[in-house]
Amino acid sequence: MSAEGEEVEVAVEVVEVTPDQVKGSMTVEEALQDVLKRALCHDGLARGLRECAKALDRRQAHLCVLCESCDQQEYVKLVEALCAEHNINLIKVENSKKLGEWVGLCKIDKEGNPRKVVGCSSVVVKDFGEESEAMHVLLDYFKSR
Repeated sequence: MSAEGEEVEVAVEVVEVTPDQVKGSMTVEEALQDVLKRALCHDGLARGLRECAKALDRRQAHLCVLCESCDQQEYVKLVEALCAEHNINLIKVENSKKLGEWVGLCKIDKEGNPRKVVGCSSVVVKDFGEESEAMHVLLDYFKSR
């Protein structure tokens, strides 16, 4: 019991926030990787020319990713024309194997490393899934272009 005039001490814990814990600015590539991973979890990706062309033509797409190393010019022209016709944002990545890994076209071994990565030339995001910082980074990137 405390009598009048006695002071009770309360322990206060001070937590310092390191710079690593503060949300920093993501690069566009990191943001794209995160958005593709979230869309894959929510079944919102169309991978490959046939699925991408159907999604773009039906105007179901929010974002299209095209590989720069695609050597078939008709393929590139078709995807670029559909994106331009329906005002869908298009972003290009340099490596098809990296894009294939980002969209889940690979096997993951016991250590968590990707194996048997299949190259992917085009991907369409039909559903972003949940809202995230990465999605806002990408949308701001498209507004600034």
